[in-house]
Amino acid sequence: MAGRVAPDSQAESDRLDIAADEAIALVGGDMRSAIRALILANEYLEGELAECIKAISNGYARGGRRRRAGEAG
Repeated sequence: MAGRVAPDSQAESDRLDIAADEAIALVGGDMRSAIRALILANEYLEGELAECIKAISNGYARGGRRRRAGEAG
């Protein structure tokens, strides 16, 4: 059973293979360029996520935290 792949994970694997093939094809088959493009996209998304996290943290801090009944202030 250890070697068997569940149907859902096989479908996911196939989807990822197709996406990888498309990414490589978009840069004319140059795998190095495909990897560089994916790294750049990932760095961009990490930056966007960091900005979202900052915005959420600031918003939460501005709004304060509601105290529960009996909680010291």
